[in-house]
Amino acid sequence: MRFHLLAAAAVALVALWLRVSRQDWLWLLSAIFAVWTAELVNTAIERTVDLAAPGLHPLARSAKDVAAGAVLAASLYAALVGLLVLGPPLWNRCFG
Repeated sequence: MRFHLLAAAAVALVALWLRVSRQDWLWLLSAIFAVWTAELVNTAIERTVDLAAPGLHPLARSAKDVAAGAVLAASLYAALVGLLVLGPPLWNRCFG
């Protein structure tokens, strides 16, 4: 979760520097909170599975893999939003 907090802070600083629009902020915030939510749900599922099935079990592993997949999907969404929202103004600021 620390990594996600640092990444969100970095995105927010870049967005402030680029002075993105209010609509763009909504997209960025939706992506940030999607990742945070997925990570929290993933942690809850992992801890619950560990409590219910302390040994190795194929269903426990599957539940953890699916929860981790949700974090990956949310992270890909966030990366695409960041690329679409921050990419063009960042490119213009750096090379334009």
